[in-house]
Amino acid sequence: MNILIPNLGSTSLKYQILAMPEEKPLAKGRFERVTDYRTAIGEIRSGNTQVDAVAFKAAHAGPRYCGTYVIDDGVEQAMAQFLLAAPLHNAIYLEAIRAFREAMPGVPLVAAFETEFHRTKPEYARCYGVPSDWREEHGVEKYGFHGASHEFVSQRVPEMLGCAREDLRLVSCHLGGSSSICAIDRGVSIDTTMGFSPQSGLENATRHGDLDVFAVLYMMDRNGWSTEEVRGQLSRTSGLAGLSGVPGGDVRDITEAARAGVRSAALALEVFAYQVKKTIGAYAAAMGGLDAIAFTGGIGENSAPLRFACCRGLEFLGVELDAELNDNGSGDRVISTGRSKVKVLALATNEELIVARRAYRVLKG
Repeated sequence: MNILIPNLGSTSLKYQILAMPEEKPLAKGRFERVTDYRTAIGEIRSGNTQVDAVAFKAAHAGPRYCGTYVIDDGVEQAMAQFLLAAPLHNAIYLEAIRAFREAMPGVPLVAAFETEFHRTKPEYARCYGVPSDWREEHGVEKYGFHGASHEFVSQRVPEMLGCAREDLRLVSCHLGGSSSICAIDRGVSIDTTMGFSPQSGLENATRHGDLDVFAVLYMMDRNGWSTEEVRGQLSRTSGLAGLSGVPGGDVRDITEAARAGVRSAALALEVFAYQVKKTIGAYAAAMGGLDAIAFTGGIGENSAPLRFACCRGLEFLGVELDAELNDNGSGDRVISTGRSKVKVLALATNEELIVARRAYRVLKG
C-alpha cells in the first residue's frame, strides 16, 4: 500500500510517499508559495507513483478523535468545531482535505491526530481548574500536540542507546518554529507542555507560550479588542517574534540579531532556553528520575548553542554535555560525555513515518 503523507504549511506543501508495511520511501517533494493546493496535488498526481491512501498529520478534533481515523463527516465536523482552538493548523488541513478529496476521488483519506500519543497521560495531568461543564460539555482539557514526533523519539532513542523503551525515562524536546516537550516514562507519554491548544507551553516562533489568561482579558477590555484581533496577535506576532522584535521569530535570525548586540533578541533566546531547562527538571520530578534527554526539530537538531543553553544548570541531575560532539557532530548521535548519568541525544525526527504506520494499521483494520 502506497501512502501519501502531506505536511502542510500556510503557503507550502511537503510530501512523502511511503510503501507500507515495508516503510520504503518512493517519492518526496516540496512546493513553496502555494496559493491553491489543487495545483500542487495535480503535480503530485502527474508523477508515476501510485497513491492508495492519503494520511494527514492533523492537529485537533477534541476529545472524541484523539487517534487515527478514516476521514468522514464526523471527523471534519469535529475539526471545524475546534478550529478556534487551533486556527493556524485546522484551517489549513480542512482546506487540504477538501482539495485532496476532489483531486483523488475514491482514495481513502486518513487523519492521524497529534493528540493520539498523549492519550496515556493520567487524568490529573489533563485537567484544568475550570468549571466542570467546561471540561465535560466542551472538551476543555490539556490535550498535547506534536504527538507523531514525540512518538518517533520514544522509539528511536532506545534504538540509539541499545536499551528497551520500558527501561527509559526520557524527556523529548521537539524544538522548532513550533515547540513542545514531552515526558515519556518507559515509552508512554505522561505529560507535555502544550495543552488545550498548540498555543500553550513553550514560546513558538510567532505564537505565545504559557500566558495568564487574565492578561488577555485585561488587554481586551482596556483596548476594546475583539477575540479575532487578539487571536491574530497571539498567533502571528507573539512568541519569539514578540520577544525579540525579529519578524517571523526564526531562531537563526534571532541568533544573528543577538550576536549583533540586539538585547531583545538575546532575551528571547534566554527566555526560551530557561523554559526548556525548567521543564526538563519538572519532568524529571514527574517521572521520579531521568535517563535521557533528546533534542529534535529544526532547532533541537541543529542549534548547538541552544542545546548547550538548555542543558546548562542541569548538572545536578547528572547531565554532562560533550562540547566537541555537541558543537561539531552531525546526524543522530549521543552528545553527552561517557561520564554523564543522563544521556543527551540530537536526532532527526520522522513524523511522516509515524503517520504512515498509524494510517496503515487503520486501513488494514
